[in-house]
Amino acid sequence: MGRHHGSITRTMAVMLASLALVIVLVAGLVRQPRTTTVAETNEPLVIYCAASNKSVLEAIRSDYERDCKTTLQIQYGPSQTLLASLEVSGTGDLYLPADDSYLAIARERKLLASETSEFPLAKMQAVVAVAKGNPKRIARLEDLLQDDMRLAQASVEASAIGKLTCAALTASGQWDKLHARTTVYKTTVNEVANDVKVGAVDAGIVFDAVLHDYDSLEAVAMSELAAVQAHVAVAVLKSSGQPQRALHFARYLAARDKGLAKYREFGFQPVDGDVWSEQPEITLYSGSMLRPAIEATITDFEKREGVRVTRVYNGCGILVAQMKAGQVPDAYFACDVEFMNQVRGLFPESENVSQNELVIIVKKGNPHGIKSLHDLAKPGLRVGVGHEKQCAMGWLTQKTFDEGGVKEEVMKNVVVQTPTGDMLVNQMRSGSLDAAVAYLSNAAGSGEFLDAIRIKGIPCSVATQPFGVAKDSANKQLAERLRQAIRADSSKERFTSEGFQWVGERSHVNTTK
Repeated sequence: MGRHHGSITRTMAVMLASLALVIVLVAGLVRQPRTTTVAETNEPLVIYCAASNKSVLEAIRSDYERDCKTTLQIQYGPSQTLLASLEVSGTGDLYLPADDSYLAIARERKLLASETSEFPLAKMQAVVAVAKGNPKRIARLEDLLQDDMRLAQASVEASAIGKLTCAALTASGQWDKLHARTTVYKTTVNEVANDVKVGAVDAGIVFDAVLHDYDSLEAVAMSELAAVQAHVAVAVLKSSGQPQRALHFARYLAARDKGLAKYREFGFQPVDGDVWSEQPEITLYSGSMLRPAIEATITDFEKREGVRVTRVYNGCGILVAQMKAGQVPDAYFACDVEFMNQVRGLFPESENVSQNELVIIVKKGNPHGIKSLHDLAKPGLRVGVGHEKQCAMGWLTQKTFDEGGVKEEVMKNVVVQTPTGDMLVNQMRSGSLDAAVAYLSNAAGSGEFLDAIRIKGIPCSVATQPFGVAKDSANKQLAERLRQAIRADSSKERFTSEGFQWVGERSHVNTTK
């Protein structure tokens, strides 16, 4: 009886433990955000879209749902109202306001998925909508202030055009008078156009693209409104449970032969987007010494975006020679501005990302007592340097030797010149060299075998690394997002852990160096 009772007790204990494990696993599944690939789910993508973009997005929705077999669930409204809604609900996949200033607010509030989740689409210009033929002969802002004029505007608090118009005319000192003469404020820009259409008002301030749907209206351009432009962009939300599918649709929207073609058709001024591809591929040329700092970031970028990045790592002298021969990549990450300068016509808007300093690499414990560049001239010392023509490191080393006044004596001891610093580190570790001049980042992973001696008093021994997107790339936007990923704060730790110095404020290449 006692044994039987003990057996039941043990059985119940096992059952209870199993049940508890199941509960824990189910709870874990519930808590974990569910991520999917493009083809793994039939759940609709939820999009918060400004009313000004409704017509064009409905046209794109039809194409996308047909082409990609994905349902879109779209909520239209004023940009500010949508922002408040998605913030309160904590749901949604994409946010497409009428102006990217709302994306900046969403970014500040930590609502966007990542630094590379924003896609520029098009511009809209503020104009005055009037009945066909302009019966009131409206031409200037002054005409809107007449006593017999009935004017409609969109809400300053809720809509992009209301906010932008108020800001521009406040700056020029004209807002108060216009506000006083405004007959009615509507919730959206579309409602303003509708009021003009039905004759409830004589004029309304709208975006030019909105009038695409109103054959009975025409636009009056005004110099006073010239600065009122909206920059339309879409972004993936942090709340998205299907971020790769959301990015897929964002890329479709931003493709010059897909979404942007519709934006142009509907009266917007589209940006220069990429060519559409289900899985686009870009090529990156990069100095070899940058590989440890960027490889993980690129891998993460590929997974997040559902794209491929073909990397070509080599000495910058070799890469520049390939580019001058006609092999131009989508992006180039140079080891020093000197090598970006040599191809700056291909990459006109290069941006500095990091810095790396030359050091003298010696065996652990520094058995030869090397303390400065002059010590590299010690008799019998086997020294390795970078190849002057093949890599930035070699070019910078020769410049440093020149400035330090040691070139002639040290070069007598140089037994090898390589296209990359990694080769020098390998030869140091194998014992075939006594010292080498390479980047600090080259030695970062070999601290248990090698020591690094800083080169003091020679400013040119520090290299600056710029990243540029090719002006003729067919995937310029994708390459630009890769630049943003490499330039993001989340990438900083990887650079600094590899011995690089982070360039805090964004700066462009100094082409006079």
